[in-house]
Amino acid sequence: MEVILLDKIGRLGGLGDKVKVKNGFARNFLLPNKKAVRATKENLEKFEAQRAELEAKIAGELKAAQDRAAKLEEIGKFTIEALAGDEGKLFGSVGTRDIAEVITKGGIEVHKSEIRLPEGVLRSTGDYQISIQLHPDVKTEVTISIVPQA
Repeated sequence: MEVILLDKIGRLGGLGDKVKVKNGFARNFLLPNKKAVRATKENLEKFEAQRAELEAKIAGELKAAQDRAAKLEEIGKFTIEALAGDEGKLFGSVGTRDIAEVITKGGIEVHKSEIRLPEGVLRSTGDYQISIQLHPDVKTEVTISIVPQA
């Protein structure tokens, strides 16, 4: 199916790109989330009329993400208390939801879907460098320190 992208989609394209995607991806993700429209003549004309408005919206989202990234880099380190054994092994694990909650309590709104844990959940105490992707073009890192609960 051919669609016109209304937003920047990683590994697919940017605003206004006409791309060919699988039918299921278009029906189940792009179209319902208003990230694309079908590539018809009417939709192409409508898109060209709205192009400046959409570009301004995307620029605003990018600026907001850059501001959040600057705040995260300013703070730099967050601490999570978790139940742990004598050798530093956690009873349970620390995942994206826990990290997002701690950062949000620190004053910066972060969703769990923005946190990247390529090696999976954290299962022991210590300091970890965590990547946070706030926008397809904005990626930052913070240090998460997991300490045993007193």
